[in-house]
Amino acid sequence: MGKILVLAEKPSVGRELARVLKCTRTNNGYISGDKYIVTWALGHLVTLADPDAYDEKYKTWQINDLPMLPETMKLVVIKETSKQFKIVRDLLTKSDTDELVIATDAGREGELVARWIINKAGFRKPIKRLWISSQTDKAIQEGFRNLKPSRDYDNLFYSAQCRSEADWLVGLNVTRALTCKYNAQLSAGRVQTPTLAMVVAREKEIQEFRPKEFYTIQAATDGFTMDWRDPKGTSGRIFDKVKADELLARVKLAGTGKIVVLVKENKIELQPLAYDLTELQRDANRKYGYTAKKTLSYIQILYEKHKIVTYPRTDSKYISDDIVPTLAERLKCISFGDYAPFAKQILRNGIKTSKRFVDNSKVSDHHAIIPTEEYVDLSKLTNEERRVYDLIVKRFLAVLSAPCQYEQTSVKVDIGGESFHVSGKIINSAGWKSVYGNVLSSDDDDSELEESLKEQGLPATLVKGQSLKINTTRLVIGKTKPPSRYNEATLLTAMENSGKLVKDRDLKAAIDNVSGIGTPATRADIIEKLCNNFYMERQGKQLHPTSKGIQLMGLVPDDLKSPELTARWEQQLALIGKGKHDRKAFIGEMKKYAGKLVTNVVSSSLLYKHDNITREKCPNCGKFLLSVKGKKGDMLVCQDRDCGYRKSTMTMSNARCPDCHKNMELIGDGDNKTFKCACGYREKLSSYTKRRSESVGKNDVKEFLSNQKNENKNKNMNTALADALAKMLGKDK
Repeated sequence: MGKILVLAEKPSVGRELARVLKCTRTNNGYISGDKYIVTWALGHLVTLADPDAYDEKYKTWQINDLPMLPETMKLVVIKETSKQFKIVRDLLTKSDTDELVIATDAGREGELVARWIINKAGFRKPIKRLWISSQTDKAIQEGFRNLKPSRDYDNLFYSAQCRSEADWLVGLNVTRALTCKYNAQLSAGRVQTPTLAMVVAREKEIQEFRPKEFYTIQAATDGFTMDWRDPKGTSGRIFDKVKADELLARVKLAGTGKIVVLVKENKIELQPLAYDLTELQRDANRKYGYTAKKTLSYIQILYEKHKIVTYPRTDSKYISDDIVPTLAERLKCISFGDYAPFAKQILRNGIKTSKRFVDNSKVSDHHAIIPTEEYVDLSKLTNEERRVYDLIVKRFLAVLSAPCQYEQTSVKVDIGGESFHVSGKIINSAGWKSVYGNVLSSDDDDSELEESLKEQGLPATLVKGQSLKINTTRLVIGKTKPPSRYNEATLLTAMENSGKLVKDRDLKAAIDNVSGIGTPATRADIIEKLCNNFYMERQGKQLHPTSKGIQLMGLVPDDLKSPELTARWEQQLALIGKGKHDRKAFIGEMKKYAGKLVTNVVSSSLLYKHDNITREKCPNCGKFLLSVKGKKGDMLVCQDRDCGYRKSTMTMSNARCPDCHKNMELIGDGDNKTFKCACGYREKLSSYTKRRSESVGKNDVKEFLSNQKNENKNKNMNTALADALAKMLGKDK
């Protein structure tokens, strides 16, 4: 009897599928059972070939060899994962393999992972598709009972393949053109370039910004404070000091005010939308400072290992009708600890859904991120995983809770002929806000006092026509502020909402339909790539463009800097995904476009200047080294792209300062290696090693060595300290 081969995207998912399918015999790279054999990829096992696979001349980067436009794109096995590919290929080609079930991630990229493996292995037997949004036993069992024909997803694969080939044609050609033209390690791409362009444009706004002084007037009576507003009631800023002083004098002279408008309205504040990946990454960055990439890794563990949340790489904030019957079970599974009162109340009152949460038309590949029907053991979660899980559960509870109901009171007071305003809020029913505790808090952290009146507690006895005694008046001086630099949360928002920068209505609709540039799954990697290539750097939570990044934006063709390129691509890829556009025609257009971009770069008269150059020479090629900020500290890298030399000049160590107990930097070379702390403390490495050997036990040193080794794995950092401590341990034996 033949077997059914199941292809998962990752080993962890493969092991779970095998368990549910009762496969118990573990082998090298797969798990087998009586009916099924489960194997897995390691992400992509197959990819598009590098340029030199088409012609030997492409092994060296020469501007005269551009553009590179292969007639047919080739697939190659990724060298690092070739062993696993061979295992999968052998299983696909076994005579007793009767059928294949694609069980990679249910989305465009997951489809590409599987189809490229299948194509490279030459598999020709029947194929079915598993399409699920969570990794619970129930979801897997239901998915295998309802397997889909693989042909239903052919167009999804064609769309993914076209996207990948287009990125190859445009990205590799423009990157080689820029690098050869300016002899610098420069790169460009459809998503990374417009993302960097936004950061650079914001920096330009900040640098060109000139603050203006303005004034506001406040008047205080018993129990609350009022703010002056212009006759239209829209602004409290006065830019003329003389006018501000005149207004203040008039108000002081009046001494009393009269309530001329008092409006009380019953209002509701609707529940927030459920989480998609980008919104979750934003909140984790705002609340805990986690990078987008870290948040994705934490939630991926919650999904794959613990199975307590649904598929994370989603751009939808809604669920479909078929999920509604499962909501009660999901609530029961989170009815513990602080969540229990809210979950039980929702169950008691009956689950009420609306288009704000349940909307089939707004769910594409996957629905919003919500808890699964799996019971939770919080003791098995790390602190970071626990925090991310907490965000997801609270948002789920908030979405299913009642709206927040409150009474809004708006008061306008006439003081000496001038209008003063104040507003207050009384919560009648906290609703969903009770999930978060502080029902009066606002999500708008960026609101300015002078532009948005702060909510205050107002006396219930206020009536229209009432006279108020003015106790104090004062002039408040402020300055206009430049726009804030991007942090990861706001940059993710900008990438998601990049359609705002597109003027054409149809193109704007196309990019909005795919939630901006990049995907929820790739935006974190784009931000990391821009930092790792030294185009921008993190300073605290803020993202600053480097000189290299700013110059690059001046050299890149304008087409690549706009999100319109992604909009045009996605417009056509969406049609390809629906079988309504010719994929060959799309690739033909991309080849012409790549050629045009190369011509623009080659014909440019612009220059690139290394302004981070040092006077230290590269030991390999003799060129002056560049000073850059790496992920772990300061580095020197060779300016010659063919050389590739780099070394660390400063790294953050695990060594603690004896004065302030913060982590210290390790700077210098050889015998001059020195620890340096922000508080001013300095200590030579040799002195530190001697002091620690006299004051700590062997286990402490071993733990320190282990931490350093893990942190600096495969990097030439802190080796002097590690070697010294290792020798010290050796002497103790």
